[in-house]
Amino acid sequence: MDPISDMLIQIKNAQAVGHEQVALPFSKVKFRIAEILKSAGYLADVERKNRPARPGKGEKAEHEYLYLTLKYQDNQGALNGLKLISRPSRRMYIKAKEIKPVRSGHGLAVISTPKGIMDSKEARKNNLGGEILFEVW
Repeated sequence: MDPISDMLIQIKNAQAVGHEQVALPFSKVKFRIAEILKSAGYLADVERKNRPARPGKGEKAEHEYLYLTLKYQDNQGALNGLKLISRPSRRMYIKAKEIKPVRSGHGLAVISTPKGIMDSKEARKNNLGGEILFEVW
């Protein structure tokens, strides 16, 4: 029931079996998270497209989708691991001064701040805390 964790698990599973792309229903939050992962080098490309309705399937209108192109290095996925921290049942908040490097600086944490969703380095630089969503490495 958590769209962010569903998105991350779909990326991880698609990468594990060697898929090139993942298609997800569009939302602004998922799009921003995908942009952060792309800028950090975990995804190759992020596209926002409309998928037309398929006749006979009961669909009546177009739906927007995110198409995430996965990134591989030496047949290994760029995303080695992830840790979901904040969940709908247990929200985790962090102050700006408590933000630490993930995996000795080799990883990245994504934080939902009052100024929007950003990575841990940017949040620390802007002296912003918030809900820590997940970590990737």
